[in-house]
Order: sequence, then C-alpha cells, then structure tokens
Amino acid sequence: MATHTAERIVLARLPSGIDVETTVHRYRGSDGPTLYVQAAQHGREVNGTEVLRRLHDRLVAADLAGEVIAVPVADPLTFDRVSYTTPEELDSINANMNRAWPGDDEGTLHERMAATLWEYVREADAVVDLHTGSPGMLTHVVFTAGDDGSRNLAGAFGTDLLLAERAGEAANEEWGQRGFDGKLRVAASRAGIPTITPELAHNKQIVEEAVETGVDGMVTVLRDRGVLEGDPEPTGRRRLARNHLGRVTATDSGIFRADPERELGEEVTAGTRLGTLYDPTSYEVLQTAQADRDGILYALTKEATVTGGEKLANVALLIEED
Repeated sequence: MATHTAERIVLARLPSGIDVETTVHRYRGSDGPTLYVQAAQHGREVNGTEVLRRLHDRLVAADLAGEVIAVPVADPLTFDRVSYTTPEELDSINANMNRAWPGDDEGTLHERMAATLWEYVREADAVVDLHTGSPGMLTHVVFTAGDDGSRNLAGAFGTDLLLAERAGEAANEEWGQRGFDGKLRVAASRAGIPTITPELAHNKQIVEEAVETGVDGMVTVLRDRGVLEGDPEPTGRRRLARNHLGRVTATDSGIFRADPERELGEEVTAGTRLGTLYDPTSYEVLQTAQADRDGILYALTKEATVTGGEKLANVALLIEED
C-alpha cells in the first residue's frame, strides 16, 4: 500500500496577516516517476477537486511505483469566492492565478502562491492541471503544440478531442495580450515537464459524467506512466485539432439563441449556422452567427444574454483522427 501524507502549507499572506493555506497530498510507493496533479486554480471549477477526492481511496490502497503529489484546491482565494479570478484589491496585476507561473516569491499575491506550488511541480516527471469549462464546452485536453511528451500524455488521458495550442513566438498576437505564457501548462512544458490541461466541462456544480471522465483519465495516465499497475484502457476515438483561440464573437449586444441542430463535437464547415443574435426589444436580427472555418465545434454558448465582442462559439481545426 502507498504511504499517504496530507500537509497544510502556506501559499502567501494577506494584508491582515492571515495565511492563505492549502493541502498537499503525497502518495508514495516504491521507486518510480512522480506525477503532480492539481485542481481549482479557478475556484468555480469544482469537478477537478471532486476527481481528486474520488481518486484518493484508490491511491491509498494501491501499490504505487513512484509518487503522486495532489493539490485539490490550488487557489483558495477564488475557491472561497466561487470565482475565476481574485478581486483587484488582492492582486491587480495577476488576478488570474493561471497567468502567474512559474511564480515569484517576491512578486504579487498570485505570483507568490504559484512560486510556492512550483516547488512541488519541479519535482514531477509529468503534470496534470485539472480545469472545468462552461456547460457549453466539449470535454477536451489541451497541450502545447510541438511538445511530444505532452502530446503523449494528452493521448493517455483519453478524451475524444485533443487541442494543440501554440505557445510563445509560434502563437498569435492574442496569446501575448492575454498573458498565456504564464499558464502552468506552458511554464512546465517550457521547463521540460510534459503537462496537460484537461477541460472537464461544467462549472459550479458536480457533474457525474465530467467527474467520471476525470477519474478514468487520471487512472489511465497513472497506468501509462507506470505509477499504477495495469494496462491503460483503450481510449477509443481521438481527434487532434489546433487553433485553440479560434472563435466566433458577437457583433453586438443582445439575446443569443444557439441553433438547436448544433451539437458539441460535430464537424462543421465554414458558413454553418451556429445561432441567431436578436435585439430583445425590437426583435430585430442583429447577427446570424456562422462558423468561420471548417473544423470541430467544441464550444457553443448556452447563456442567452451576451454583450458585443463576447464569445459565441469555438471551432478548432482538425489535424488528424485516430
């Protein structure tokens, strides 16, 4: 059986002197690789936390070859607020923790928190950063394009859709504007550690299908890395796509009705009707939203009230299909 420890650690301090704390679980077995996994960088993304809770008993009872380091709540500040970012008063520069990696122990609040957890990340041979998308997003795994180790890790997790996201100089202008080089996945990949970001779909609520996908994916990754005994489960159909930032946006503010014939995961062509944007008072049609490229429809907003410039849909470019 694995040796399990749970340690409360201080991530940073608030102005009042109160410590921002979280718990780091370690499951140790015989000699072997180390896997770091965390959840809830964004506090409303609770399905990853539930994945680690359900994985706990299995890891404690297993004969591990290596070690698993698990952090179920990476950002307690957003978790307590059920939010995506912290208030500006706490960190006006890096309100989103997933833009602050690998951190700085003398930097902003989130940079200090990331720097503390980075000490555990740097021990790892592979990293899984569990996230949760919106209800209108297809479950998928993101990895850094051109990183074969991360590509293999993504394939092992086993979702239908794998998204290769370009980074650094290979990315488009928006990449830099949105600070994506500060994502944990990017920083760890740059440090030579294969890393993936599973987006399990749905937030603010525990969704059984999403959690089961996460648990199955983690078990398969652990088997693939040799940490858990057993052969990895067949992953079935896998589609590799790119252009994670490609999206259709609202040209104006109004009420959006997604086309009821559209299904997440379907392959669409440029010009495919995705929905209609209306003026709620005059009933005027403001926009007929259409796919701007051939590819896989992996996100389609379900929230009706939208503002101009807001995302309505994401279409990824299909690269290959297994």
